Amino acid sequence: MHLSDTIQRLAESATLAMARKSRELKAQGVDVISLSLGEPDFNTPDSIKEAGIQAIRDNFSSYPPVNGYADVREAISKKFKRDNGLDYSPEQVVVSTGAKQSIANVVMAIVSAGEEVIIPAPFWVSYEEIIKLAGGVPVHISCGLDQDFKVTPEQLESAITDKTRMMIFSTPCNPTGSFYTKEELRGLADVIVKYPELYVVCDEIYEHINFQDGHESLAQFDDVHDQVITVNGVSKAFAMTGWRIGYIGAAEWICKACSKIQGQITSGASGISQKAAGAAVLSDPSITHSMRDEFRTRRDMVLARLQAIDGLKTNVPKGAFYIFPDVSAFIGRSVGNRHIGSSADLTTYLLDEHHLALVQGEAFGAPGYVRISYAASREELMDAMDRLERGLNALV
Repeated sequence: MHLSDTIQRLAESATLAMARKSRELKAQGVDVISLSLGEPDFNTPDSIKEAGIQAIRDNFSSYPPVNGYADVREAISKKFKRDNGLDYSPEQVVVSTGAKQSIANVVMAIVSAGEEVIIPAPFWVSYEEIIKLAGGVPVHISCGLDQDFKVTPEQLESAITDKTRMMIFSTPCNPTGSFYTKEELRGLADVIVKYPELYVVCDEIYEHINFQDGHESLAQFDDVHDQVITVNGVSKAFAMTGWRIGYIGAAEWICKACSKIQGQITSGASGISQKAAGAAVLSDPSITHSMRDEFRTRRDMVLARLQAIDGLKTNVPKGAFYIFPDVSAFIGRSVGNRHIGSSADLTTYLLDEHHLALVQGEAFGAPGYVRISYAASREELMDAMDRLERGLNALV
């Protein structure tokens, strides 16, 4: 059996791996609570589903254009202007099979072998592996709890070398829920503008799951607009994970390069899903508010329970549906013959002994933390917190 060097250096997605382990245990009859995946536990709004059904009736079942239907790209262009104040023409939009493919397209289009890509840590698990696939070199900037997990302009500038080609970050952030303010983004832009050959992927997939007054985009600043690739999609805000639609707004030459790559890998995204996504982005953003408000309530419930556990430390996430507590106080402890030497050991212990699935901080470039997704019912979340508390309190 021969496997390429590429696949051998590629890690399995830790979030998907933990979800797989949870499913395997459930299939064996084990009562597992999985807080490992970033997937809203809501249904796609009916008006969006109807747009997909109508697309089936209208026979949108042929190969779509590689970069997306013109009317869908027009809808996304309008959404960028309406919601974000960003000017991206339809020619500056590429529709892909999920935001993950959007990011992969951009990295492969811009990053050459040996070039460096800065990723503030904690970061979403796939950023690093996508960079490796492109032959790039991931460069971590550690951003701890004391700075709300956000990179500072000084940290960014100190990480830039003559090999730096790109930076990737998210706001609101997966896995921390941290949210960059306009002033914080302006501070980063002041550094970025000094390096015209530096490109920045700003992942805004959690834009509408935002507990602040409003979302802020890095590309709003004219002096760095053409250096920024804005990534978004419909999976999180509209509970459309299975529809698999993401998109970018970027300079036209970047969009053409991404279309070239996509044309050789997947071609156009599902036409039926595109039509539903077009309806989603054109709908009034208030369609997302009931889900957002429920997530805020769940956040507060889970935070209250976590803050009552002696030894845990948390920030107060301003968006997304994750909490990323510092569990370092429990590393080095034991229960029975089991020793906890890392946050990965801790998540394995919690799954094996307490049937609770979380994701280890190592997967996000942040040892000593775990990610908790509160995209689950209130009842499940309270049961999960009971299990977590029992498991942590058993460690001595």
